Amino acid sequence: MWIDTHLHLDEEQFDGAREAVVQRAADAGVSSLIAVGTTADSSKTCIELAGQFASVFAAVGIQPNYCGETKPDDWEQIVQLAGQAKVVAIGETGLDAYWDHTPFEMQQDYFGRHIELSRQLDLPLVIHMRDCGPAIVDQLKDASRQAPVRGVMHSFTGDLELAWQCLDLGLYISFAGMVTYKKSNDLREVAKAIPNDRILVETDSPYLSPHPKRGVRPNEPALVVHTGECLAEVRGLAIEEMAAQTTSNAKQLFGL
Repeated sequence: MWIDTHLHLDEEQFDGAREAVVQRAADAGVSSLIAVGTTADSSKTCIELAGQFASVFAAVGIQPNYCGETKPDDWEQIVQLAGQAKVVAIGETGLDAYWDHTPFEMQQDYFGRHIELSRQLDLPLVIHMRDCGPAIVDQLKDASRQAPVRGVMHSFTGDLELAWQCLDLGLYISFAGMVTYKKSNDLREVAKAIPNDRILVETDSPYLSPHPKRGVRPNEPALVVHTGECLAEVRGLAIEEMAAQTTSNAKQLFGL
């Protein structure tokens, strides 16, 4: 069995098809799905979906690219939503230097809020990283001087040095469809080196469909199996071992 630790089931690309998507995931051996919010409204929808489907759990947060669009009470909504049933993580949070949608200082402010909320509720962070891994590590290091941080670097795309810095902080490393792509040899080398008890798998659907389904739109949680197969091959494990290990890790981190 697999656990898709990061997908955006609330996205409109799944409108009218969510029941079928969840069923196809179950048929493919994906036992649990973590629907991750990106705004206050998105987070609310993820909680509603978790209430609708037994296999779905929710993460609530404001993704860095949306921080600049927040309304005055959006953060308070996240704080309130975080205490709801089946919420297993805080995020998607983090930093993003690729897009220029939100001033970087504002991203850092909201990242800090998410870190503090995760501590208060003892829930793991779901951390978005794009073109700013060192800045994320620096902020997490500062936060860890007060108390340990707990969470996952989702859809990891950094190098091995960055991965070890994250591991040293106590974080898990999750791989999405990009690790399966033909030109992702460096990323596969990183995936090969991650300790067994810190590796996770995800789809980030509806984005990043894995090989050999790269042209399929939208990506969906049933396809996490292909990413798992790639990781098993890279790490020299049977597919059943890879599934068992990543599932055990996800249960440990998210308390499933």
